[in-house]
Amino acid sequence: MLPGPTSGTSEAPCGAPGFAVVDVEATGRSPWRHRVVEVAVVLLDERLRPEQEFATLLDPLGPVGPTHVHRICQADVEGAPRFREIAPRLLELLAGRVLVGHHVSCDHAFLDREFARIGVPLPPVPVLCTMRLARAHLPEAPGYGLAACVEAAGLGRYPAHTALGDARVTAELLRHCLGAASCPPDDWAGPLREAARVPWPRLGRARSRPSGAAVPLFRREEPYGPWLPGSRAPEVVLTRAGAMRSTA
Repeated sequence: MLPGPTSGTSEAPCGAPGFAVVDVEATGRSPWRHRVVEVAVVLLDERLRPEQEFATLLDPLGPVGPTHVHRICQADVEGAPRFREIAPRLLELLAGRVLVGHHVSCDHAFLDREFARIGVPLPPVPVLCTMRLARAHLPEAPGYGLAACVEAAGLGRYPAHTALGDARVTAELLRHCLGAASCPPDDWAGPLREAARVPWPRLGRARSRPSGAAVPLFRREEPYGPWLPGSRAPEVVLTRAGAMRSTA
């Protein structure tokens, strides 16, 4: 069964304080017309120390979109969870945290629309955009796309256009920018305080599918990167990263 809302989809106590670095890959550019096909979250505590990761491909209930960009094929999402099946876990991960992304308004818009489709309004969560931070604290960058910022910060290679690869390197870029001498502490302390006060909705935990099988997670891993258009794409390793089942 798909996860259902708790009574009235009530507000939950905030989770642990810190940052939720997110990245989504989508079937197109419009949050209103297109769907999330992969999502990743990297959690950092208040001191920017890594805590945990979550990542999975999603079944978008239609075409996967620009495979030449995200390199996700239709066969990759066969049997993958639908957004509603992982929504309860995402809410738990995001609650009480500052939402971080590179051009975070885009990731936020896609997540907001996916939650809206299942009748769950996201609260006005504080955000930090590493693109904006880089403009202020990484002036040597030749551009402010993620790859250019990562290169300017000397963060090394990463599997571009995979949700987990982008989220991991965005977390590193966040550390780099917030650690810059030009970055005042209130650039991040203020959003942390604000995030702790935001009430979050909650959903019932993911349950088994009608067949009785647990909800699977499909995780992509790439051994090297970044992959650039026009070059040979690295081989993607698709694994079952575990499963979600109700403990009730």
